[in-house]
Amino acid sequence: MGEITLDKLKAISIDDNRTNLLLIEKYSRRLQIDIVNYTDPLKALLDACANEPDIIFIDYMMPVMNGIEFIREFRKQNTNTPIIMVTAVSDDQKIKIDALEAGVTDFLIKPINSIEFIARTRNLLEMRKFQKIIQDKALLLQEEVNKATRKILEREEETLTVLGKISELKDVETGHHILRVAHYSKLLATEVGMGVEEVQILFYASQLHDIGKVGTPESILLKPGKLTYDEFEIMKQHAVNGYDILKNTSSKYLEAGSIVALSHHEWFNGTGYPKGQKNKEIPIYGRIVAIADTFDALLSKRPYKEPLSFDETVEYITQEKGKHFDPEIVDLFINKIEEVKKICEFLKDL
Repeated sequence: MGEITLDKLKAISIDDNRTNLLLIEKYSRRLQIDIVNYTDPLKALLDACANEPDIIFIDYMMPVMNGIEFIREFRKQNTNTPIIMVTAVSDDQKIKIDALEAGVTDFLIKPINSIEFIARTRNLLEMRKFQKIIQDKALLLQEEVNKATRKILEREEETLTVLGKISELKDVETGHHILRVAHYSKLLATEVGMGVEEVQILFYASQLHDIGKVGTPESILLKPGKLTYDEFEIMKQHAVNGYDILKNTSSKYLEAGSIVALSHHEWFNGTGYPKGQKNKEIPIYGRIVAIADTFDALLSKRPYKEPLSFDETVEYITQEKGKHFDPEIVDLFINKIEEVKKICEFLKDL
């Protein structure tokens, strides 16, 4: 009988009798299998779990750990690799049932018949090859899905950044305000313990905090002096407008953006707008962006004011702890003030 090629698959053979191991190795050569022999089932188990073989031959009667015990342990980590149990107990149905329940794939009876060995092994290895092909295709498909998902996510994030700039169209003095707010918010979100995904969500959602200003008249946005009561009431409406623009969407970024837009002008003591929420009633997104937005606004030149210095702005944020801002987040902000300063300098207006 000639050699039967199966493209060098890997096998492990376990038997406390070296003669039996040599016999299985001899038959395996006709199938061109790379086979490793073990007389110690514990060492074989470690190898099998660490380096997934394509097929396992195992004796039933062995010291320390019998074949069924080996199969039970191996199947806890691997349910795919075919296992052939070699046993001399052909008439013991309980052993076969126990082995099947443990996860054995097939049986060979001692003394091993070479033709039967090759036929059974070849069939299982062909099954294993198709199994690996399917696994490879599944991995390839998953990678393609992941690539497509990443591209979609990148496009969505790019769109969000562009969308966030809409609110700057009427306010020519803001420069890199939105981007700085996003980076301050990302820093604080990390410090409060948000996960990587949520930090990223807030990074983009924070850029939408003033999108409602698209509905605010330029005469109010660009007024050089103090706003009248009626003008300020119109200005305050931008928080609700932003929420209305972004709410009820399937995008987690836009949904977070709606929360930011609505809540970033709330004050910790309840005197903010539009809802007059206080303390932890204010969503964490709003409490974070409130600090980031106010801090950068104070540092920026606007039609109605000159910028404060960095130290003056830090002092204001500290003074407003527990009034305008969540005191716990203020503490985190101050603790990271050197990183805040780096962001401010790196993204300074040109």
